[in-house]
Amino acid sequence: MAENKELFELYKQHATGQEKYTYFLLAAAASALAFAVQKTADLCLSWWLLPAGAAALAWGISFYFGCRNLTWVQTAIYANYNLLSLMRGVHPEQPKTPQLAKAAISGVEKALDQNAKSAQFYADWQFRCLVIGGVFFLAWHVLDMVRRTYGT
Repeated sequence: MAENKELFELYKQHATGQEKYTYFLLAAAASALAFAVQKTADLCLSWWLLPAGAAALAWGISFYFGCRNLTWVQTAIYANYNLLSLMRGVHPEQPKTPQLAKAAISGVEKALDQNAKSAQFYADWQFRCLVIGGVFFLAWHVLDMVRRTYGT
């Protein structure tokens, strides 16, 4: 029994860490987007702003993917709850026969696996888009310095 408690505690720590990381990336994307808006607020439209616009788009997509990640994580947790309830025979809609219970468990396991894959997809792209936005913003900043240096 102590083993299960230790595993559960480790699982809770992992889940909490993942959640904090996701929220950190959400905050970083929102802050970066706000910073880009602030830095470009007084500028006239120009093709020089295209990398900054691409950065803002990437950060917006990163924020969206972070929100989708959180949604899929919650969906996976709910599917996991249903799976455990079915396995223990206490689900509110528990199938009447062992064969139906086995089929329900199999279906929920597949759904849980798909939910976890979706959550991971969005988590991966949340981070990638945040980094891509940073690269575009840095490119814009360098191009802007070149433009101001050579007066074009």
